[in-house]
Amino acid sequence: MKNLIGSSFLAGLFISIGCIVNLSVGGIPGAVLFSLGLLSVVCYGLKLYTGTAGFINLRSRKDYNNLALIVIWNIVACAILAFMVSYSLPDLSSSTIISKMINLGPIRCGINAILCGILMTLAVKFGRERNWLPLLWAVPVFILSGFRHSIADGFYISLFGWTPGLLLIWIAEVFGNFIGCNIVRLLCPEKT
Repeated sequence: MKNLIGSSFLAGLFISIGCIVNLSVGGIPGAVLFSLGLLSVVCYGLKLYTGTAGFINLRSRKDYNNLALIVIWNIVACAILAFMVSYSLPDLSSSTIISKMINLGPIRCGINAILCGILMTLAVKFGRERNWLPLLWAVPVFILSGFRHSIADGFYISLFGWTPGLLLIWIAEVFGNFIGCNIVRLLCPEKT
């Protein structure tokens, strides 16, 4: 349990660092540099929600419980780093990203999260096999396409400030990511 919590917390921290560089640099360079967060997660074998959801035993209650702990500790790390960054980098703002999320609403954000989940599971699968190019491509693709990553958005929301509407959007993204993370193996199980 202790390793699961620490691993999940550290994964959330690495993704938050990717969010910070994306907000700081922006555009294609920011999206590409964000990849360092996911590369770090995969290299260290950390527990990131979107890197784990597509690989659990779908019939195991224990795996679902662990997945819930993973998402909680990923978000705790995001919230802590967002709090620290709001003090140390006061000009850093996620308001543009948040505005896009609010304009899309929970259903469209959830659909976009499905697409992100597909990309993240493919990226992690290749990364686990030490094939890094798909991972390096998948992260900029999901960012530049506007697909929603629930853990990254957890950082952006924490930096902006949680509201009931943003919580609803985030929950839709969590479910959307889960669906996307499992689509490939459910439709093509012999390939995963």
